[in-house]
Amino acid sequence: MHIHTTRIGRRTALLGLAATATFGRTTLALAGAPTDRRLVVIVLRGALDGMAAVVPYGDPALAGLRGEILPAAPGQPDGMLDLGGFYGLHPALPNLHAMYRANEALIVHAVAANYRVRSHFEAQDYLESGTDHRMISGWLNRTVAALPSPATERPVGEALAVGLSVPLLLRGPADVANWAPHGFAQPAPDLYAAIAALNRHDPVTGPAIRQGLRARGYSDSVMAADAQPKDTFTFPALARFAGRMLRAGDGPRIAALELGGWDTHTAQANRLRGPLKQLDDGLAALKAALGPAWSQTAVLAMTEFGRTARMNGTKGTDHGTGTVAFLAGGAVAGGRVEANWPGLGPGQLFENRDLGPTTDLRAVAKGVLAGHLGLDAAALNRIFPGSEAVDGLRGQIRT
Repeated sequence: MHIHTTRIGRRTALLGLAATATFGRTTLALAGAPTDRRLVVIVLRGALDGMAAVVPYGDPALAGLRGEILPAAPGQPDGMLDLGGFYGLHPALPNLHAMYRANEALIVHAVAANYRVRSHFEAQDYLESGTDHRMISGWLNRTVAALPSPATERPVGEALAVGLSVPLLLRGPADVANWAPHGFAQPAPDLYAAIAALNRHDPVTGPAIRQGLRARGYSDSVMAADAQPKDTFTFPALARFAGRMLRAGDGPRIAALELGGWDTHTAQANRLRGPLKQLDDGLAALKAALGPAWSQTAVLAMTEFGRTARMNGTKGTDHGTGTVAFLAGGAVAGGRVEANWPGLGPGQLFENRDLGPTTDLRAVAKGVLAGHLGLDAAALNRIFPGSEAVDGLRGQIRT
């Protein structure tokens, strides 16, 4: 992988100047490609509970496993958004639901990648590598490398990672450049919260730290782990930034974003609503920023693994296996949930604890890369080594 200073076109540079704030738990990487079709991959770091985001309320065993953390039934105040009588979308996802009803969102349930580990670090490496072992390149970079060379060079004709490092997903044979906006290297809010907590009872440093944090946009609750300064680049703001760059005629065509906050071991019902809203608002911001280019866009949102089917003792869920993947975009043939539902009853859980996976995540990605970017079987098997026996899901992309 070659990393060097990028050449940025005038329009892209003007857009980039707006990115002057901390990104927090979100990052953005962009890549050029010889196509007018756009592909956006969103990594949901921390293991999204697929059965909380897309609730299989029609399964009779569900309530006995996690009744206390389930959203209200469809039709009730703040209830699930119905997806056809068996599944319900979490109420924090109204924009995704609108895309679903417009046939622009497809949900693949009971999905998992081809590894069976429950370590975030290992699983995220495998998720981005596209294999069941660590590689030095990511499958999205190998996708860029597999596309035909452009007939003419774009001002952003190479991969561009926005941030202080290139995510594994975008490392590999395709050239990668790095750019970070002013103020990017800010400490995470969790660090500020820890410093404030350690000094809370000190008569000198305690008030001084609180006053300094308030001056930088924190509320008095700064001092909470989920506090965010007012000027932080939220996921929706970053998605809007990506959409504007992808829309530009001389801009990139492939983007990778990430959003954290999904590791809900405790108080899941309350903690999950925030990240889900960030994701939902981000999808809406991306669509609005892309404008007419949305019709040529496919978005894949994926996570490293799911969570346990049973609620734990702190009203959360632990590391699991099966989960959901989301596809959205004007190029997506949506309006349905794609699932071979394994069931949640006795003897149906994977290792008697997790939602059993029935769809390989590589099949989802292969279907998008083939149907949307036109890559053939040989290229797909190079992008996902060892996946020769895995066929891409059909019917995900409009033709």
